[in-house]
Amino acid sequence: MMFIRQLSICLTLLFSPFVASDELQQAAIASAHPLATQAGLEILQQGGNAFDAAVAVSAALAVVEPAGSGLGGGGFWLLHRAEDGFQTMVDGRETAPAAAHRDMYLDDNGKVDKQLSLDGALAAGIPGVPAALDHLSQHYGRLPLTQTLAPAIRYAQQGFSVTKHYQQLAQFRLTTLNQSAEARTTFLTNGQVPELNSKIIQHNLAATLQQLAQHGRAGFYQGEVADKLINSVQQAGGIWTQQDLRNYQVKERTPITGSYQGYKVTSVAPPSSGGIVLLSMLNQLEQLDYQHADIHQQRHLLTEVMRRAYFDRSRYMGDTDFVSVPVQKLSSKTYAKTLAATIDNQLASSSKQLAAPPSKGEDTTHFSIIDNQGNRVSATLSINYPFGSAFVADGTGVLLNDEMDDFSAQIGAANVYGLVGNEANAIEANKRPLSSMSPTFIENDQQLMVIGTPGGSRIITMVLLGILDFINGEDADTIVSKPRFHHQYLPDVIQVETPGFEAAELTALEQRGHNIKPLNRRYGNMQIIIHDKHSNSLTAASDPRGEGMARVH
Repeated sequence: MMFIRQLSICLTLLFSPFVASDELQQAAIASAHPLATQAGLEILQQGGNAFDAAVAVSAALAVVEPAGSGLGGGGFWLLHRAEDGFQTMVDGRETAPAAAHRDMYLDDNGKVDKQLSLDGALAAGIPGVPAALDHLSQHYGRLPLTQTLAPAIRYAQQGFSVTKHYQQLAQFRLTTLNQSAEARTTFLTNGQVPELNSKIIQHNLAATLQQLAQHGRAGFYQGEVADKLINSVQQAGGIWTQQDLRNYQVKERTPITGSYQGYKVTSVAPPSSGGIVLLSMLNQLEQLDYQHADIHQQRHLLTEVMRRAYFDRSRYMGDTDFVSVPVQKLSSKTYAKTLAATIDNQLASSSKQLAAPPSKGEDTTHFSIIDNQGNRVSATLSINYPFGSAFVADGTGVLLNDEMDDFSAQIGAANVYGLVGNEANAIEANKRPLSSMSPTFIENDQQLMVIGTPGGSRIITMVLLGILDFINGEDADTIVSKPRFHHQYLPDVIQVETPGFEAAELTALEQRGHNIKPLNRRYGNMQIIIHDKHSNSLTAASDPRGEGMARVH
């Protein structure tokens, strides 16, 4: 079988070299770091497709953007295969260890101890990224992992330069990074934030990537790397076992699909709430006089549809392998009509009056890819909080996630992003925590956009605003640059970027009864590609809030 697969790869490369195809004359990548974008382009130039490039970009980000993602985390890869139109969601979300239980983060008084679910080995779910990269390579790529992981291995060995963004996030997590010996050695200098432009070199991570490249998923979930992971986690108070690693499985799921104003929307399914919440908001807007409203009225209506969609998120959503989520109902236009009917065109609703309060990564990462055959990937990856759990397993270079905080540690208790949850998202062995990651495609006969962003609980509303700007004819650079606002049911406030909105704009919302919370900072790191089907051309943009790079090749 391996010989047949290698022969197939050789024939594919022989007859389908990286040249302009009939479908598309260009390829494009937008990611959160220039080195990751370059890694993807390098693989495309070597004859890889968008899926190979996705492996390279994912692995490169794990090296050069450790605050946002990594081999110790998880993610969702939304795929479109051009040759037959096949679309799927590759679910590489973390899972709870088998020893996990619903009360594991409660103190002696029955209260949630947030430090336990955010910092250190006990906060980490079983990683999905390594298995997902192997899955993408085996099932959708052309090139072997030894080739697609080569850029990331090189970056880990040679180092990447410290930026101001890195310094800010390292300072934010400085105390916790110092609590892990290998994290301290790797990401800090004598326990302090490294100097600007100094190099972060990760020899242990390079060795782990080499094991993954040579042996596939077995190089991470079994053998020497697995032994080091388990020993280090258990010595630090974690509950991982060898069986947890061996049992981890990537899932392929049918994406959530719908329509809005003649556009087809394709997004991710549970355990991400992104697709359902996004369609709920769009479906509600279709029931309202949104298109003809002025800007102040549009923001009022947007706030109200956000409020209702996030309320349903808190009530119903979780891992569909464990709980029954009414997916069809929540994403239907009929149900959206009943939600929209409760919206007052002039006055804000009260979140507390929607119903009784329910009994949920800011520094996630995203990239978008289209190759010259029209294959495309929208992928959002995370380790949750900046630098995840801030714990690096000894001898591996693997920075572990703290995605266990995305579960509902207690019914009605908020996670680190203020999201509340219900029984559907309670901690349970081998369960995947609910996510807000929302890699998405939106298209009609004239144009296509591949979109996604990090941003914790604000991810879905950022994608919503980006979609509306796209439909309104905005270009890629404008879409990623515009100021953003967000409502998530609880807390009952509109979070607004500052700077970004004029005082008169905020006053108009307050006069309708909305509570405004200026964030005194900008948020998100959107990466998008737009395909103009008439001219058969691509444009791409990387959010100016970050340090990424978008390239059309």
